[in-house]
Amino acid sequence: MTSSLHTNDSTPTTPGSRLIGRTAVVTGSTSGIGEAIARLLAAEGAHVVVSGRQQASGERVVKTIRGAGGRADFVPADLGGSYEQLRAFVAQATDTLGGRVDILINNAGIYPATLTEDLPDTDLDAMLAVNIRAPHVLVGAMAPAMAARGSGTIVTIGSWMARRGTPYGAMYSATKAADEQLTRSWAAEYGPRGVRVNTVAPGATLTPGNEEARTELDALTATTPAGVVVRPEDIAKGVLYLSSDDAAMVHGITLYVDGGITATRLG
Repeated sequence: MTSSLHTNDSTPTTPGSRLIGRTAVVTGSTSGIGEAIARLLAAEGAHVVVSGRQQASGERVVKTIRGAGGRADFVPADLGGSYEQLRAFVAQATDTLGGRVDILINNAGIYPATLTEDLPDTDLDAMLAVNIRAPHVLVGAMAPAMAARGSGTIVTIGSWMARRGTPYGAMYSATKAADEQLTRSWAAEYGPRGVRVNTVAPGATLTPGNEEARTELDALTATTPAGVVVRPEDIAKGVLYLSSDDAAMVHGITLYVDGGITATRLG
């Protein structure tokens, strides 16, 4: 197993080799963006823990990864559960990966896009729990071991909505802005001990969970430089970059994989 996520070897890596010997936990990876991330990290050599609430979906992703020659196992997780449940998930995932986690991807998220007055209290509590509390608990449980080894990578999935005011989804946007700040703080806290922490912020992304909104997503992205919706695979490539030695000097950033929706205005 590789002992460090940073190497002085200047030899270019080949496709499928960037994460050989490393282990990864991807939360919320039974479909959509998380599944694309898990599949790409495994394709690059990582042993991946696929996690989520739906066992059948998780086992499907694991079967797909193994069918392509990768290594993956499913560990169930309800990130809206208690602190004890979150830490039990960390323990089980770590044990499944042989006692070591090199890469943590905080992907799981809840995104009800409603008007403020229409947001149910239960959805508000769930967003705070899954989008903010869970990443904080998981990092607190996994980052110290990474720091003790002097190597590790953490990537949190944010959102373009953290930087734009929109007339819907105020609390969701606020949770993703909080995730960006956690990334900056964690980079300062753990970076000096060898753990790189960054965020990938997707733009308007088409996933199986929002297919019914395809018309709205197409309209939203029509005036971006890319002109089309973002795909889960696009997000996965950004995560792979930040998880690999290619990003050895990248700390505390938010990488916007958003087709230009955040930085530009064409109409």
